[in-house]
Amino acid sequence: MRAGRILAPRNLALAGAALLAAGCAVIPKVDVPDASAPPPPAPEPSATALPTDSGRHRIALLVPMSGETAEVGQAIANATTMALLDTNADNLRITTYDTSTGISAAARQAIADGNRLILGPLMGDAVPAVQSAARPAGVPVITFSNDTKVASSDVFVMGHDPEQSIRRSIEYARSRGASRFAALLPEGDYGERSASALDNALRDFGGALVGRESYARGNTSIVSAAQRLRAAGGYDAVLIADSARLGLEAADELQRDANPRTRLIGTDLWSGESLLARAASMDGAIFSAVSDQRYRRFADSYETRFGNRPYRVATLGYDAVLLTLRIAREWKVGTPFPKNELYDRGGFLGVDGPFRFARTGVAERALEVREVRGGDIIAVDPAPTGFGR
Repeated sequence: MRAGRILAPRNLALAGAALLAAGCAVIPKVDVPDASAPPPPAPEPSATALPTDSGRHRIALLVPMSGETAEVGQAIANATTMALLDTNADNLRITTYDTSTGISAAARQAIADGNRLILGPLMGDAVPAVQSAARPAGVPVITFSNDTKVASSDVFVMGHDPEQSIRRSIEYARSRGASRFAALLPEGDYGERSASALDNALRDFGGALVGRESYARGNTSIVSAAQRLRAAGGYDAVLIADSARLGLEAADELQRDANPRTRLIGTDLWSGESLLARAASMDGAIFSAVSDQRYRRFADSYETRFGNRPYRVATLGYDAVLLTLRIAREWKVGTPFPKNELYDRGGFLGVDGPFRFARTGVAERALEVREVRGGDIIAVDPAPTGFGR
């Protein structure tokens, strides 16, 4: 268990391959023995041994505490600390296990130390290694990944799902008259998931898919794909399933000589990207994401405590602690985590707004629709304030 660095101030967009998560250790006070007394015989010290707890639930947080993603890990570590401090919680022991030297070893140690719930990691491809250690012990996992394929009866996906963002935006665009849709989709898993989300949304809300172009990420092929799409025409709205930076490159091409202007639709990857508001080609573009209303207060409080602005993903760590505390009201120390409580149809409220877990294990979130308008980004359709039963 290591202390991480205080992160540098920057924002983090969640893509299909999201960054890893991190956490913090809550260390109990240790009595100092009388120096004049002879030391009692003791076993060799262990780097991972934890004191016995009779009044606190043990929660493991699996995160990288060194390497390229250590700053992101520290951000979530700080956020979990904030959640404990803000709620004056004294019934949870959250212990960090460093995943930078091996996710499997960290998961096995977390189980050996008696943790009853595992939070993290963010990378979906790391979940099976954690699950292989946790499942035999009956320990559920709440992952910060947005990869819905890893969800199961004992793996709960808490990350922001881009498919929900696309669905919300298509519904809004249909209500504003859009009927003929096209799409720019990156090659790989994110593009495939986005295509599936678009198909499902059009099936449920109406509208026709009249064009689709794919491209390789990391070069200028999105511009070529946009040129092919523009040459084919026939659409009044285009989904650009990529980052704000690449979306802007495509937008410049799609809006060239367009009359009327094309309605552009992004994903939650566009959240927090101020460059959208500065681009004339993006005026009128929409995307859906969790509300930032509570996040602003969270970020201010975080900066006061830690001296820097947080990564956007840090809210997942904060909300995971709030979720655990809510369930811990009726959870007896020393017993298995009551995972069925996660299926509460009324959901939970966190920094990122209301959310609830479906029976699939995927978190359903309340999203708002935002529009780029006149050099600003404004909410044009607010997020629901909660869920019906």
